[in-house]
Amino acid sequence: MLSRQASHALKALLELAARPLEWQSTHSLARTHELPEPMLEQLLLRLRRAGLLDARRGRVGGYRLTRPARDISMEQIFAGLGEALLVGEALRVGEAPQESANRSAPPEPASSPADQVTNALQLRLERVRQKALAELSLEDLLFDLRSAVAGSDGEGGVMLG
Repeated sequence: MLSRQASHALKALLELAARPLEWQSTHSLARTHELPEPMLEQLLLRLRRAGLLDARRGRVGGYRLTRPARDISMEQIFAGLGEALLVGEALRVGEAPQESANRSAPPEPASSPADQVTNALQLRLERVRQKALAELSLEDLLFDLRSAVAGSDGEGGVMLG
């Protein structure tokens, strides 16, 4: 499930990906998507520090992607936002992956074979999720967005390409 911050950041990134050569201000990005500007500014700064965005000051400044959208993975975006989960760390039964990633103490050993199987399943699911995030690019989401827009144009159009 996406956090609210990740959702806000992705909306802004999709806008930047749609017009990759233009510098776009935080104000215009926030206004376009009805996002809280102070929060968006913090998210864009994190992504800039992660090397995903360039920033320029001034009247014609703003943000833009550092590289093509096809070269930016969801894994990189979530890591830049500080939402990356650690893979390979054992999970406790009933514990959400986020709790495990934020926990500093080593996990307690599983108390039963059923706990071991459940823990192994959680790790497998997390590895699959991480692999999918590494393979999914910002360009893939931009294509999905364009298809959704084309599909909602009232004529039932479909985006090809």
